[in-house]
Amino acid sequence: MKALLLLAAAAAVLVLALPGESQAQQAMRGYGGRYDPQTVETVSGEVISVDKVAYGRPGRYGIHVLLRTDQGEISVHLGPSWFVERQAVKVALHDQVEVTGSRVMYGGKPALIAAEVKKGSETLRLRSRDGLPLWRRSATR
Repeated sequence: MKALLLLAAAAAVLVLALPGESQAQQAMRGYGGRYDPQTVETVSGEVISVDKVAYGRPGRYGIHVLLRTDQGEISVHLGPSWFVERQAVKVALHDQVEVTGSRVMYGGKPALIAAEVKKGSETLRLRSRDGLPLWRRSATR
């Protein structure tokens, strides 16, 4: 029994001593690790739908907009509803916007994880240059 307790204690110390993920890695993993600063692009178009999409636990929603561009339609993932809805800049149906974000595949279709949305002279900032979500305390850039 003593040997088993010693072994468990040694394993716990080993796990604690291993280097963990950085806050940036943890934050990006929060969206399936999909945000990639290497795939950032900017697209412009008209918002043709604004949707709340359930994720995770019941009652959690993300805000997605469908953008009609010259190249076709693309889903743009803004962020959690509790964060997006508290921002001064609102994105609404028929708005003309410019979105900068990381291109990903979502549900087998291309999508953008938005870092910022420009609407006229206003900018809705959602992520840092590194892709860290601004709704996380560690994202200050």
